[in-house]
Order: sequence, then C-alpha cells, then structure tokens
Amino acid sequence: MINPRVTDYHGIQVAQADVDFAIPFFDQDIPLYVDPFLLWKSPSFQDKSLHSAIVNAFNNLGHLAKNKKSDDAIRQLIISSECDEVGLGVSKTRKGKRIGSGKASEIINLFDMIPEYSKNGFNHFEEIQFFVDNIAKDRICDICCSFIKSFLIDFTIEQCQIHSIPIADCEVKNVYQLDKYDFSESESVQLPLHPETSSPIVFVPKRWLRFNNWLNYEDYFKSYCPQDDIINPGEKLDRVKVLNYNRHNYGVIKSYIETKERTVEDCANDPLFKQIPVLSAKRKMSAIEKIPTGNKNKADKHYEDNIVSLLASVLYPHLDFAADQSRTDSGVSIRDLIFFNTRKGHFLEEISDTYNSKQIVFEMKNVREIQREHITQVNRYMTDDLGKFGIIVTRHPLKKSRMKSLVDLWSGQRRCILVLDDSDIKMMVDLFESKQRDPIDVIHRKYVEFQRACPV
Repeated sequence: MINPRVTDYHGIQVAQADVDFAIPFFDQDIPLYVDPFLLWKSPSFQDKSLHSAIVNAFNNLGHLAKNKKSDDAIRQLIISSECDEVGLGVSKTRKGKRIGSGKASEIINLFDMIPEYSKNGFNHFEEIQFFVDNIAKDRICDICCSFIKSFLIDFTIEQCQIHSIPIADCEVKNVYQLDKYDFSESESVQLPLHPETSSPIVFVPKRWLRFNNWLNYEDYFKSYCPQDDIINPGEKLDRVKVLNYNRHNYGVIKSYIETKERTVEDCANDPLFKQIPVLSAKRKMSAIEKIPTGNKNKADKHYEDNIVSLLASVLYPHLDFAADQSRTDSGVSIRDLIFFNTRKGHFLEEISDTYNSKQIVFEMKNVREIQREHITQVNRYMTDDLGKFGIIVTRHPLKKSRMKSLVDLWSGQRRCILVLDDSDIKMMVDLFESKQRDPIDVIHRKYVEFQRACPV
C-alpha cells in the first residue's frame, strides 16, 4: 500500500471521520500536535483531570529541583521530551530526538528564575516556550503525551477492541507512574505494532489535536509582545531578546495568558483533513477550465495541482486522502493521486470486494485525447496492493475506440478503469456546493455506465 495506515494495513476500511482517534501512519508522523489547552478547556471531567495530571507531573520537576534533586528532574524531563509511540509531528520515520541535558536544565531553572513559578508552579506548562529557545509545539506535544502515556495506552486498547484492530504483546518504555511521580523502565502491554519494526503504536484522541498551540510564541510575538520596550529604534528584534525580556517581565506573559483564557471559546481542535471552502472549489474549477491541454508553460503541472486539491476536498469523507506522488514511465512524468477506500456506502464496498481496491488511484492526464498508451500505463501498475480499479482524470470525454479498449480490458482481465473529464469534475463541484448529493455519486454514475457497456 501507498503510505499505509494502521487500519488499512489490517484490512479495516474505516473513514478517519468515523473514529475518535487520529489514525496513525506506519511510515511518517501525522502533522498535528496535542494542545494541552484543549484538555484544560474541555467540558469533560476526564480531560480536565488529565490536564491536572500533566501539570502536576511537570511542576513536580520544580519540586525535585528545590529539594536538591535537579539531576532527577533533568532526567525525567529528558525522558518526557520525546514520545515516538504517538507518531505526531513532521518526522518521516516516526522517530524523534530528545532534548539534551543543557536544554532540560534551562527549563528546570525557570522554577527558580521566575518568582511566580517558584511560588505557585505552572498552570499551563506550555508557557515554557516564552522563556526557552527551541521549544515549540512538537516538544510540548511530546511532553504532554509522555506524562499521560498510561491513559493513551488504555485508550488505544479500547479503540482497538471497538474497531477490531489486532494487538500483540510488547514492551512500552518510560510509562509515567502518577503514584510515584516517575517513569517506569517499561511495561508489558498489548498494542498495535509496526509491521516491520514491531515497535508499539499508541492512539491519540483527535479532539485534542491542533496545528499549533493555542498559546504559542508566534501569536504572542505578533499581537502581544511590547516590542518598543525591548529594543531601541533601528535595532533588530530577534527571538533571544524577546525570551530574555519575558524572563524579567513575567507580567507581560501573565497578561497574554489571561487574554487567551478569556477567549477560550475560540479554541477548537483542528480536523485531520480540512476541506477547501466552496468558493475556493468553484475558483479552482474555473481555473482548470482555462488551462490549455499539454505541458507548455507547465500547464500540466497547474492542472494537476488544482485537481489534487479539488478532489481531495470534494471526495472527503468518503475517500481519505493518502498521497499524491510523481513517477516516471518511459521518460514521461506521471502524477498519481491516491486515496484510502473507506468502504462508506454500497458503491465503495463493491469496489473493494470486486476489485480488491483498498486504495483507489487517480491518474491525471492534461491531454486533448486519451490514447491507448495512457490506458496501458494505468493497467501496468494495477498491482495486488492497489487492486484492479483505477480512474483517469482528463479534459475531454473518451472516444468510442478508447471506450472499447476499456471494455476489452474488463472482459479479458476484469480490470476496471473509469475516466472523468472536465464536465464530471464540474458536476462534483456543483454537488459539493449544493450539498444535495455527495460528489462521490458522480464516480458511482460513471461506474454504472461502464458496467452497462460491458458484456454480461
């Protein structure tokens, strides 16, 4: 499979929209992050309790430092700074790197340096990013997940039982023990495993995920930082100067936090896939119709880029976007758009069962006319992994001779290739706008028409 997810690998074809967790990929991270602020603002008693547990665990590091156990505090912070099991962030290998002892010491020193934290501890531990360089959403997410890994393990097991996802015995390292305020060496549990490395995989509730923290340095710097108090006219304002100013002027940060707490209702989780607005879809369709066929002035690239963005949005949530990739066949660049088949509805179930298509491949051709070699190219990469169903997206309807080629292919090898032209894509956009029917119905209609053309 292309860019496989845990569910699809095990033959569990379920849409991301229909589960409570972010479905992990095997080969890369999900580019979202746990935002502790979402747990703080949640109406759920469970989420609020977990937020308290995270903050208490973090504040205990300051307690250790005050009691001459700084080495222990630094050790725990280093352990917590990476949580590979959750697979969140931008890594292409699901492997991250922990902070060093120097950076950990710098964070621990905040408990001594800033009187507010020395006396009362943190209410939102993500405030550390306003005082320490190179601390951002990815590190905050890892620390958060590390301190509640025990809960995430239980959550994962529960979701695996609900959706029949296979689990196996494994050892999970560094599970935080709330009763001991320390990390265990390892725990024996049953979790989903990576098929190649056998490393454990932990799920995260998607209601906690954002592209950026509600409390974040960029937002503070842009809208709240008193820049005129930090530098003289003509000087360059860099991050280090701002961090140093914040350490000696905690009141500015306190004011920012209070403002963000007052506007808490605007803080919402980000969807794992965000559809483009209807107006943008109509504009993209208009742009597509104006693009000439061929590759002059990169017309083919412009066509492909617009189609990728458009189809990924209008076909969601029936098809979950998997990847877009370029490949070369006999010196010709070919662009594929690949979706996970979620089996939402009878049509997608039939495609999965009849053609073994757990993923559906769309190949984009910005040509005046589909030729025999274009069909041969698509047929060539219909493998066992991708199944025997594919779609060509092009500009104009097929000629009868090419349609006969597709019917002959089905008759001889039971392989189905559908062709969508500009009029079909426009109809999808119209349905996307009206909401009266689902855009996937356009593909279903083309499939019915194709079946009628095939011999019984």
